[in-house]
Amino acid sequence: MSQAPGAQPNRPPIYHERQRLELCAVHALNNVLQQQLFSQEAADEICKRPLSQLALPQVLGLILNLPSPMSLGLLSLPLRRRHWVALRQVDGVYYNLDSKLRVPEALGDEDGVRAFLAGALAQGLCEVLLVVTKEVEEKGCWLRTD
Repeated sequence: MSQAPGAQPNRPPIYHERQRLELCAVHALNNVLQQQLFSQEAADEICKRPLSQLALPQVLGLILNLPSPMSLGLLSLPLRRRHWVALRQVDGVYYNLDSKLRVPEALGDEDGVRAFLAGALAQGLCEVLLVVTKEVEEKGCWLRTD
């Protein structure tokens, strides 16, 4: 725990985790909660567990931030950039609407999109944002309770 620079001596101590590796989400959670509650392992487990509990019919779409390899022509570079990808259900079929694809890629039903998400999460350094209506967000019904 560190005191913020320039902090007044009469102010209470402020919990502040500094950046380590690429754990900024963990640090942000702990800093907001003002104590070390989350570890990388705990955050990873939380990310994996809600995958099976997602109430996909309640989710309008998903946006993934994935590592994306860089290349110059046929030469692959040892660098990775980040790329945003959209997933959405249309007429009962989930699609990968990645802007780098020539055409949308059919992922299939809920099992297909869950398999795609599991594969993306297994690669590591993947973020998933859920797009839901205000009503779904307020009710918190994007997760199954069973």
